[in-house]
Amino acid sequence: MNFQELNHFIINKMRMSHIYQPVMLTKLLESGGECSETEIARSILAHDQSQIEYYQNVTRNMVGSVLRKHKIVEKNGKHYRVIGFERLRVEEIDELKKACESRLSEYVEKRGLKIWEHRKQSSGYISGTLKYEVLKAAGFHCELCGISADIKALEVDHIIPRSKGGTDDLFNLQALCYSCNAMKRDRDDTDFRRIRESYLHRDKDCAFCQISKTRKIEENELAYAILDGFPVTPYHTLIIPKRHVSTYFEISRSESNACHSLINKAKMFIEKEDSEVSGFNIGINNGESAGQTIFHCHIHLIPRRKNDVEKPRGGIRNVIPGKGDY
Repeated sequence: MNFQELNHFIINKMRMSHIYQPVMLTKLLESGGECSETEIARSILAHDQSQIEYYQNVTRNMVGSVLRKHKIVEKNGKHYRVIGFERLRVEEIDELKKACESRLSEYVEKRGLKIWEHRKQSSGYISGTLKYEVLKAAGFHCELCGISADIKALEVDHIIPRSKGGTDDLFNLQALCYSCNAMKRDRDDTDFRRIRESYLHRDKDCAFCQISKTRKIEENELAYAILDGFPVTPYHTLIIPKRHVSTYFEISRSESNACHSLINKAKMFIEKEDSEVSGFNIGINNGESAGQTIFHCHIHLIPRRKNDVEKPRGGIRNVIPGKGDY
């Protein structure tokens, strides 16, 4: 590889899906043509503004706050200073730095890599494929605050933590920016054990709680799908959370994800079985006044075909007669 070939690649062929390629090549060129993965990673980190913002938050809300409380440092705007620094002699500063380094070494030796577990995307292994599916499902935006992955790094978070019995299944994972993920850990005092136990709640008098296994065409841990007993169109499907809960507004994020996963699977199955299907209505009846007759949350997936009704315009707006044509 000569200069012309390298230059041609950089200018004309290097695809810029992120900053990584030019940063890596720059580091290699600066290091005599070769360097370690760690050195390359440090170069990439130096360009990652989201990491700087993360540790700015750590400084502001954690370590800086603690040192100010003990009157070790004071803050002026975004700047910190050691109180009484001007009275310290050079040899005293060196001694204090050595004391800090000693405490740091002792802590790292005692705890090892565990001190960085809070920055991992999960406490267990999640494959790159699964991470991609989570981020894709979220549209590469934080599912809590909505910020784009281009602005803040996204992390894959367990909705119910693994430490509380949460699984690595797709429906228990969500994309959060590092700020929202940190706030969720620090401020969420929900008793997740009760939530997990609630998923087992069934009503002996509820038709959907007591549904026969033979009627289920697809299921996951938290939801299942059946063909409607009184279909509006062929392959009319119901997606139902397993927990006995009256309306859609009461289901959890995990249950919502589980139902959404089954809606997509049912859609693909229906389209495979019937090539005439060209559209779908997705509807939920919440409350008696909205037409709900079985008070266990269920989602209707209704396949539509061309000319199956004379005037399809308005779709679900037609639940109120005369309101579909507008």
